[in-house]
Amino acid sequence: MAVLSAVFLARYFLPFLGPWPWWLLGAWMGGVLLDYSLLFMTSAAGVSAFRDCAERFSNGEDNAVRVGWQSHYGVPVFWTVIDEVPAEFEKRDTVFHLRLAPGQSAEARYQLHPVRRGQYDFGQLRLYARTVLGLVQRRFTIPAAQTIKVYPSFQYLRRYELMAETSRGSGAGIRRHRRLGHSMEFEQIKGYVPGDDSRTVNWKATARTGGLMVNHYSEEKSQQIYCLIDKGRAMKMPFGGMTLLDYAINSALVLLHIALRRQDRAGLLTFAETPGTFLAADRRSAQRQAILEALYHQQTRFLESDFERVYALVRRKIPQRSLLVLFTNFETVSGLERQLPYLRKMAAHHLLLVIFFENTGIRELVHDPPKDLKGIYTQVIAEQFVYEKKQIIRQLRQCGILTLWTPPQQLTVQTLNKYLEIKAIQAI
Repeated sequence: MAVLSAVFLARYFLPFLGPWPWWLLGAWMGGVLLDYSLLFMTSAAGVSAFRDCAERFSNGEDNAVRVGWQSHYGVPVFWTVIDEVPAEFEKRDTVFHLRLAPGQSAEARYQLHPVRRGQYDFGQLRLYARTVLGLVQRRFTIPAAQTIKVYPSFQYLRRYELMAETSRGSGAGIRRHRRLGHSMEFEQIKGYVPGDDSRTVNWKATARTGGLMVNHYSEEKSQQIYCLIDKGRAMKMPFGGMTLLDYAINSALVLLHIALRRQDRAGLLTFAETPGTFLAADRRSAQRQAILEALYHQQTRFLESDFERVYALVRRKIPQRSLLVLFTNFETVSGLERQLPYLRKMAAHHLLLVIFFENTGIRELVHDPPKDLKGIYTQVIAEQFVYEKKQIIRQLRQCGILTLWTPPQQLTVQTLNKYLEIKAIQAI
């Protein structure tokens, strides 16, 4: 159109152009009509398309989405496909360009990485078609509105389960632990082989058979494992796009899943200024789904957590000795000292494991050499924070409370290692 306008303007000053501008205008209008007829009249359907993704996404993990479409035109068509992803992802690269032959189909894949639990709404699929002429473009809107829920990370439950049962987890940081003790029950009496514990020799069976026989002991089962998740303001701190609460929820889901697979009884307690969700420990088949749904609805509170109420609820609801895995975050010694009396009371009746987080940003400040006076001041303050954390660990251990200080990205592996270690030494 710009060229035609220029030609008509030139004809005003150059009469010898004669009817050429009109012929060009007619050729252009003919091309538009031809392009229009190819796109709008040769095929009623034009295109069929779909979006394929899971109904539930895993928080903190990559989730695959597949978009497919098929051209129903009788001529080659250039396609631009736009998938309207939820605005929370701020993803701008879900626009795909492809040329399809008549009847040809294609698909595109991309990944979405949520960092917050909740509901996310997909929009429609928008497809734009044009021929090689490129004078007209036709838009297709495929109804594809969809709501998906982002749950605590469940994609790698099977992987962690295999790692916990085999030695293949060593590459990911999961260690195998040698059992240092045994239960009071044994499964069978078998012949001695080199490497068996000599303390398990069954002398009566040895006397009857004339060969060394040993008791083969079974691992303790049906022990109660509770995850206590702090939802107070300290757990709102972000790390890598996720809050500490989400890291704790993902780790608790894996830990309780592994506990159920090992035939222990898994339970859950969340709390902030008041107690939240409580699931009594059980190993029934529906417990996994109940734990997943309970963790899905947890949200951070902005008040200080009340450990006194937590202790009262634990004493009332959990009478049997259990492993209590407490996910929380103490930043100062004074913050710990306010809650330490209640932690000591819980540790008097249960095996208490307190898990809190290492600030990797502060650790980097400690190890990076300062470049100026301001850097020296910053490093001193960072070292003071690290020293406070070490004091917290020391005080907890002096009270007979197990501790785990770990970076958020290693929380799941470190927590699982600690659980396997506790089971190996049969400390519960």
